[in-house]
Amino acid sequence: QVQLVESGGGLVQAGGSLRLSCAASRSTFRINAMGWYRQFPGKQRELVAISSSDGTTNTADSVKGRFTISRDNAENIVYLQMNSLKPEDTAVYYCWARRGISGYWGQGTQVTVSS
Repeated sequence: QVQLVESGGGLVQAGGSLRLSCAASRSTFRINAMGWYRQFPGKQRELVAISSSDGTTNTADSVKGRFTISRDNAENIVYLQMNSLKPEDTAVYYCWARRGISGYWGQGTQVTVSS
C-alpha cells in the first residue's frame, strides 16, 4: 500500500504561482509514475501532468507552458509548479501514483485563484 501526502495548495491571485508537493509514504517502493489530476465541481477528474520513472512527462494542453511537473525519483516525491494561474485553474488537485498495476490517490488539496 502506498499513501500519498500532498501539500502546497491555497489561495492566490490571478497571475500568481503555487507549488504543490506530494510524497509517497514509503520511499523504498519503486513507483512507476506519479502525477497530478484536478477536479472541478460536478466534473470528473482530469489529467494535469504525469511523470514516468524514465523521465518522460505528459502535460495537459490547458496548462502547458504554465505548469511544470518534476520528480525526485529517489524519494518518490512529485512537484507541480504552477505559474500564471488563472481563475479557471480553481479546483481540487489530486496526487496520483502507480506502482505496478495499482494506482493510488492523495486526499486532494484545494487551489483557489481569485480574479
